[in-house]
Amino acid sequence: MTNPRLAGRYAKSLIDLSIEKNQLEVIYADIKLLESVCKQNADFVSMLKSPVIPSDKKEKIIEAVTQGKVNELTAAFMKLLIQKTREYSLPEIVSAFIEQYNKINGIHQVKLTTAVPVSEEVKTSIVNKITSTTSIKKIALETAVKDELIGGFTLEIEGTLIDASILRDLNDVKKQFKNNEYIHAIR
Repeated sequence: MTNPRLAGRYAKSLIDLSIEKNQLEVIYADIKLLESVCKQNADFVSMLKSPVIPSDKKEKIIEAVTQGKVNELTAAFMKLLIQKTREYSLPEIVSAFIEQYNKINGIHQVKLTTAVPVSEEVKTSIVNKITSTTSIKKIALETAVKDELIGGFTLEIEGTLIDASILRDLNDVKKQFKNNEYIHAIR
């Protein structure tokens, strides 16, 4: 994140305004749409960060992407970002908004990384297991796929990493062979 303080302030302002206007859920849906646009389209993010593209062109592109899909408050907020030349921070502001929204609503971010895509049934099972064994009751599950895990999974909950991957097991065995732990046990 290039400027987390700036992103946090803009996100807080948007949250406060949306609460004041009683439109928090609508604005949250708009922010999730912007998050998906930023994640799926690297060219869009590059355009936002480009100093070569003039602000009026950026404004037209953003309008074309979001027209009819976002609330007028969200559209006005994005115009404000362009006027203040802060459009380059939109992806960070979106992330900060989601973090603050989750905090307000008591939603905990959980990241599941597997070697292959998992079914909705498995995701539901993991969410149910976490809610039944911890004090966490609301979960936003994010999934990722990393081939290098070979098998198993990693689960990240509030800064705690649970690594049940084959890659970690292989690294543990490699470390044991490097340290010659078995030769010392034979002697």
